[in-house]
Amino acid sequence: MSFMAQEDGSSSISSSPLHLFSLMSLSPGIGSPFPWLRELESEERGLYLIQLLVACANQVAAGSIENANIGLEQINRLASADGDTMQRIAAYFTEALANRMLKGWPGLYKAINCTRITSLAEEILVKRLFFDLCPFLKLSYLITNQAILEAMEDEKMVHIIDLCSSEPAQWINLLQSLSTRREGPPHLRITGIHQQKEVLEQMALRLNEEAENLDIPFQFNPVVSRLDNLDIESLRYKSGEALAISSVLQLHTLLAFDDEISKRSMKQVPLDSQTLGDFLKKDVINTFSPSPDSPMGNSGKMMNFLNSLWTLSPKLMVVTEQESNHNGFSLMERVLQALNFYAALFDCLESTVARSSLERQKLEKMLFGEEIKNIIACEGLERKVRHEKLEKWVPRLEFAGFGRVPLSYNGMLLGTRLLQNYGYDGYKMNEENGCVVICWHNQPLFTISAWKFRTYS
Repeated sequence: MSFMAQEDGSSSISSSPLHLFSLMSLSPGIGSPFPWLRELESEERGLYLIQLLVACANQVAAGSIENANIGLEQINRLASADGDTMQRIAAYFTEALANRMLKGWPGLYKAINCTRITSLAEEILVKRLFFDLCPFLKLSYLITNQAILEAMEDEKMVHIIDLCSSEPAQWINLLQSLSTRREGPPHLRITGIHQQKEVLEQMALRLNEEAENLDIPFQFNPVVSRLDNLDIESLRYKSGEALAISSVLQLHTLLAFDDEISKRSMKQVPLDSQTLGDFLKKDVINTFSPSPDSPMGNSGKMMNFLNSLWTLSPKLMVVTEQESNHNGFSLMERVLQALNFYAALFDCLESTVARSSLERQKLEKMLFGEEIKNIIACEGLERKVRHEKLEKWVPRLEFAGFGRVPLSYNGMLLGTRLLQNYGYDGYKMNEENGCVVICWHNQPLFTISAWKFRTYS
């Protein structure tokens, strides 16, 4: 890991903070109330905080509550939700570790967290802040749209399924691009899936208005549902439509159910057969399934979901996911991986947004902080944030019957121009085996891959 000096004397992390462990011994020990800690330079304090966090996490994992409490007390002397990168990270990691400890006392945990209710307005706000303050969603939407435009070049009837339909900007951009198509725009239908009816109503309003202004034949099909309970028939796919599927940071949420299935299977407890609605009970869902001895297994909500999408014969499916393994079995594995990933995310903001920015603080607390808490403090179905690397998604999607589609040079070019136009210094896009990897300096953070229906003889 390297640090880049900034004007205010702070440090900027350009890769994994865990690489620094060898540079500084853990001295003084946990719990030593040395007054000089507050006087450490930013880089030294960051090094010390990393080691304290890992040491404290080890105590939590070992069930040593007393030692973990001493560690949290020490870290809190240095952590700050409005400080430099490592101080902010430490604040949210200590909260997550404390929450995990509190879960040993369910009454106490529920009493402390009983008033924490995220409203729909807050959910929309934090997603908008992530879109505005970071380039990741902009790049995902841009590259996804370019892939759709290229795949649907000569199609007259286009149907897009958006697995999390909450941001109209992506499809407004696509509508504008389709309006300039040489052969004229197709008849476009977008099926938007979201848990909140109000979100879909706003999507429909914005997109219908844009389509009318551009004189594009358009329909919006709202589906109020969670992905894990989706009825495929509600997507209203029609024969003759060229189908594209957009999945932006969604597929990993289904992995929690497979984890629960594995646990129940080990205990030989009968499983609830309701997976993706009544459709998944049909024999058609088993048209293409991996063999029982395959590494992916032949059951579980994830494979059922992917298989159900495969039966729709999509011409294109574009998948954006976080490029990190936050679905490890052990707490320490998840802590170390999360430190790598979120240190880079926090540092992205450090490079472009003032520390005093309320928008930055809200994004860090309401999105990144909540994800860190879910990764570290939660288990079972409650742990939804189960990011996995592309190396795991590739065989999973291939077993489900999809073939990879290389993303075009044009998409990479448009993404590079976007980064330049917005002044996003420090970000890079790499092409790896036809996929796009979005990096902060040398730290991979998000991947975009494209897939299509594959037939078998």
